[in-house]
Amino acid sequence: MENQGKFDKVCQILDENGRDKARLIPILQAVQEVYNYLPEEILTFIASALDISPARVYGVATFFAHFTLKAKGKHIIKVCDGTACHVKRSTTIIDAIRAKLNLTAAENTTKDMLFTLETVSCLGACGLAPAMVIDNEVYGQVTPEKVTKIIDDMIKQEEK
Repeated sequence: MENQGKFDKVCQILDENGRDKARLIPILQAVQEVYNYLPEEILTFIASALDISPARVYGVATFFAHFTLKAKGKHIIKVCDGTACHVKRSTTIIDAIRAKLNLTAAENTTKDMLFTLETVSCLGACGLAPAMVIDNEVYGQVTPEKVTKIIDDMIKQEEK
């Protein structure tokens, strides 16, 4: 039954886009907005619904860096490691987050699916270096201590 609901949402997105294969990218964007990633079975379903090959859908989904095929946590933490942030020791921020959330470079999502850590090349906030974004909220001039407190506060909020 859970899968049925999953496909209902996808059908709604397809209908909103006129089931037009030329709108594949906006369809994938909308699906990813709902699920936080692009599940394989949904990519196959989209291909079938749009009458295009699964390889084409998969090719588009893997070509653009914006799309992800791997499940992400509820809260996405993006730490800038661009030049300005790197010079201001963004690697210490990344290390602190990994230590706090028990993550590694290979495993960037917590087991409880609450957090995903991503490093990005630039957030466009060089004046705030080192900077990070959590769920579209920008944090500037962060330190390992500030990051740990922010995450602790988020965890407490989730427990309410």
